[in-house]
Amino acid sequence: MRRLLITGGAGFIGANFVRHWRRTQPSDLIVVLDALTYAGNPANLTGLDGTSGYHFVYGDICDGELLARLFREHALDTVVHFAAESHVDRSIVSSEPFVRTNVLGTQMLLDAALNAWKPGFDGRRFHHISTDEVYGSLGPDDPAFTETTPYDPRSPYAASKAASDHLVRAYAHTHGLPVTVTNCSNNYGPYQFPEKLIPLMIINALTGEPLPIYGDGKNIRDWLYVEDHCAAVARVLERGRAGETYNIGGGAEMANIDLVALLCASLDRKFSGEPTLAQRFPACPAARGATSRELVSFVADRPGHDRRYAICADKLAGKLGYRTETSLVAGIDRTLDWYIENETWWRDIQRGGYRDWANLNYGAR
Repeated sequence: MRRLLITGGAGFIGANFVRHWRRTQPSDLIVVLDALTYAGNPANLTGLDGTSGYHFVYGDICDGELLARLFREHALDTVVHFAAESHVDRSIVSSEPFVRTNVLGTQMLLDAALNAWKPGFDGRRFHHISTDEVYGSLGPDDPAFTETTPYDPRSPYAASKAASDHLVRAYAHTHGLPVTVTNCSNNYGPYQFPEKLIPLMIINALTGEPLPIYGDGKNIRDWLYVEDHCAAVARVLERGRAGETYNIGGGAEMANIDLVALLCASLDRKFSGEPTLAQRFPACPAARGATSRELVSFVADRPGHDRRYAICADKLAGKLGYRTETSLVAGIDRTLDWYIENETWWRDIQRGGYRDWANLNYGAR
């Protein structure tokens, strides 16, 4: 039985992982620590409160005293570190929160684990979630990022995550802390905060708002369905070798403009097959038989926008036997269904959880 601390567990990927682990390992203890910043949402964890072996703690990973108490009181043996500021646009406006959470917060968490677990680390694991953005940008014909690709972060967000990766590996080398690291490609799926490309496009299309796309829309990302990401992280925790890094990619490269076209076509089909959607979302062009693509607009590109990311996940497949299972078409369809079925969730965010949400033109991270 594991006793896990999951940081950032009320965020998008963290909440999906909490649900995945709870479903697949129901006897394990889970302690979720989240500061509930703008993107952290207790509603992401609805249904878990009050269940045996689950605890939610409101708090900051920069709070060393709190971390020490959690390790002591719950005898934690596993850390899964999702907590991070993660939006490039916000890091361009102000990098301080990114340095504080992603760098200092990771250092505080590493110290807490080290102090709680030394001198022996048997049965312990510190797993750190990172991003493909630490590797920089690819040209159209460049091979995909591997675990040995040199770091070349291009945004304050990416630089802060690169720094946190280096800290994790330094604690492994210096102190022998048993760590694993995963670098993932762009996630999408249920509970994703509406500033990211896919949920923003879905919600704007449903409500008849513009679909803003940066630049020429030809920036390419490798899209990873969040449930596949969670299953891959679980496989690393179960079988991964301490000290190793594993890339997790969706194997689904697509330009932003093509992704938006896929979303619009899928949404239009749903409206044509389900007449009640037109009654619920009358502002959507598909409600009157038009196409949602008429809402597409192009906005000024953001500074330093990386052109292409792509992940080679051969090591994960070869060493740990895990391959992603969800195609981009299937994942988009499931994601559309979730946002349509969970209108209350995103309407609540629009009403009060994120005051400037409707005024921001965000593309992919």
